[in-house]
Amino acid sequence: MSHVAYELGTQPACWERAAELVPAQRAVLPQPGERTAIVGCGTSYFMAQAAAVLREGAGQGETDAFPASEFPRHRRYDRVVALTRSGTTTEVLDLLGALRDAGVPTTAVIGDPATPVMTLADELVVLDFADEQSVVQTRFATTALTLLRAHVGLHTPAVVADARTALTEPLPAELASRGQFTFLGRGWSVGLANEAALKMREASLSWAESYPAMEYRHGPISVSGPGTATWSLDEAPEGLAAQVRATGAQWVAGQLDPLAELVRVHRLALAVAAHQQLDPDAPRHLTRSVILTTGEEAVR
Repeated sequence: MSHVAYELGTQPACWERAAELVPAQRAVLPQPGERTAIVGCGTSYFMAQAAAVLREGAGQGETDAFPASEFPRHRRYDRVVALTRSGTTTEVLDLLGALRDAGVPTTAVIGDPATPVMTLADELVVLDFADEQSVVQTRFATTALTLLRAHVGLHTPAVVADARTALTEPLPAELASRGQFTFLGRGWSVGLANEAALKMREASLSWAESYPAMEYRHGPISVSGPGTATWSLDEAPEGLAAQVRATGAQWVAGQLDPLAELVRVHRLALAVAAHQQLDPDAPRHLTRSVILTTGEEAVR
């Protein structure tokens, strides 16, 4: 069994532990009314997108999400939360150092505390039980999002039950043989759709895209057709399923909590990788953490 296959299967248990941590960590997470930014890179950025929409929608305060490299340093926030599995990613460390110098309170949600991030962030939330050996992130990302979701009162045991269902129910027939995948979301699940597409690219080298569901009719549907699949992680807009099917594409309707639907996509990514005889633990051109040299930072 690959590392990523094992790790994605442990997500329900990790989510339960994250939710249990919230009371003890509440003081270092964004407080109601705080103007907050959540940052990350790659997968962590997409989790930040989802968490920001959830927090603001719960009435907890204005919340933005940024890639760490694109954070607007001229803006003022009451707190910045950094999601970083490794604690070594260059862009995250650079930003935390700058925010420390500017006196902006920061919290890092991390998988490995024995890394440089521990000296740069003001507060740490350690999810070491969700850390991973794999390059391709699954459980750390969804566990970090569960922590933030539970913190604003939007996590329930039903989400964990859905995740267990996502691990056991069969994937739609013929889905793994499709050559192109599109993932759709609404509200907070737009970030999950972005992450679903990234997982397909990383693990299986698939052509994968993602869009807000209502935007799909505004051009992207033109690339749908026989041999493609469109998967809605959330409730689909009225009539969209029929329009997609009319193109000849396979339509997959999300039936579970959107985060559990993402677990199903994790399984799909491995199924497509197996179909193409790829090793998901050795994704092309990727490393577990992006650590840049001084010269590389200068030209990025």
